[in-house]
Amino acid sequence: MTDVARQLLELLDIEQLEVDLFRGIGSGGETTTRIFGGHVIAQALMAAYRTVPDRTCHSLHAYFMRPGDPSIPVIYQVDRARDGGSFTTRSVVAIQHGKQILNLSASFHVEEEGWDYQHD
Repeated sequence: MTDVARQLLELLDIEQLEVDLFRGIGSGGETTTRIFGGHVIAQALMAAYRTVPDRTCHSLHAYFMRPGDPSIPVIYQVDRARDGGSFTTRSVVAIQHGKQILNLSASFHVEEEGWDYQHD
């Protein structure tokens, strides 16, 4: 793994606090007072993945509620909405200052043999 890839994974890493509860460090860069939205989405997806063994995310929807504050950690609360035979659904709420800053819904699917599609 390259140093850049390692640094990216460290930047997006989250800490598990309890079952379905995680904490991530927000990063807005040196010249901003807000967290980059893609950073919050990536950490929310990582929190969801930590509750889903052996499945791949195939659908994701995210809604920004408020700007994030890079000076404090972000709390990620995962709701295990559904664990089915082939599909798993998770909802993640990102929280700062006691308020939601992001809502994310993700659907995961068991890898199956099937058709491969590629445009030539």
